[in-house]
Amino acid sequence: MKQNPFKYALLLSFFLSSCITALGQDTNFHIYLSFGQSNMEGNAPVEAQDTVNVNPRFQVMEAVDCPNLGRSKGQWYTAIPPLCRCRTGITPGDYFGRTMIENLPENIKVGIINVAIGGCKIELFDKDHFETYTSTAPSWMKNMIKEYDGNPYGRLVEMAKLAQKDGVIKGILLHQGESNTNDTLWTKKVKIVYDNLMNDLHLKAEEVPLLAGETVNADQGGICASMNKIIATLPQTIPNAHVISSAGCTDAADNLHFNAAGYRELGKRYAIKMLTLIQH
Repeated sequence: MKQNPFKYALLLSFFLSSCITALGQDTNFHIYLSFGQSNMEGNAPVEAQDTVNVNPRFQVMEAVDCPNLGRSKGQWYTAIPPLCRCRTGITPGDYFGRTMIENLPENIKVGIINVAIGGCKIELFDKDHFETYTSTAPSWMKNMIKEYDGNPYGRLVEMAKLAQKDGVIKGILLHQGESNTNDTLWTKKVKIVYDNLMNDLHLKAEEVPLLAGETVNADQGGICASMNKIIATLPQTIPNAHVISSAGCTDAADNLHFNAAGYRELGKRYAIKMLTLIQH
């Protein structure tokens, strides 16, 4: 049988490409994907204390072009807020990353990619149905979605694939649920997004935990606090999911968003949980 030289050339090219990618990947660069709605986007204004002494071992990959910050999409920068888009606020991701860095060996770097849209339902991140959801979204939300070329989930995956050339995805942070309050199908909808991320990024669910934060707690008068009962059941649907308590995390006057201090505390709690998972 005559052998096809083009077939073997293609296989060799693929093999060499894989080797080069593997050689370029730093296993000491731990990457985390974060997504959700306004509390992950960052609703509280950034304060002076949030912009100083940010360890360059904590990096953010910009998911949109931000000329005002001197940042370009798909590039890594020291994780000085904002971490979501060009004019968003402080997020749980800020103090998640800082706490991780403080508690990991000095040879470990932490990177975060944050794609979030205020007011959105989890359906916006369902790659097979987001267009239907977007078509009925209010104009103010559509404008934010446009910054991700109309597909926030697609942008998250696009950035994650770039990041995988540099490091290893270790976990996923989620803060969403306010717009799905009392939606008993929420856990199943989250699983669809999580499973898609595992498949699209060639990740193993048992190796990549999903950390989901509670909405503003009832102890702060949270107007969506009833959703926390549903969020609490997420590990029943996703075995490697872990719920991050918001109890005691202070909030803003609207009882919907955390204030800056609340975001700092919540972010630390995400990190404390992730650190225990790494140790295992």
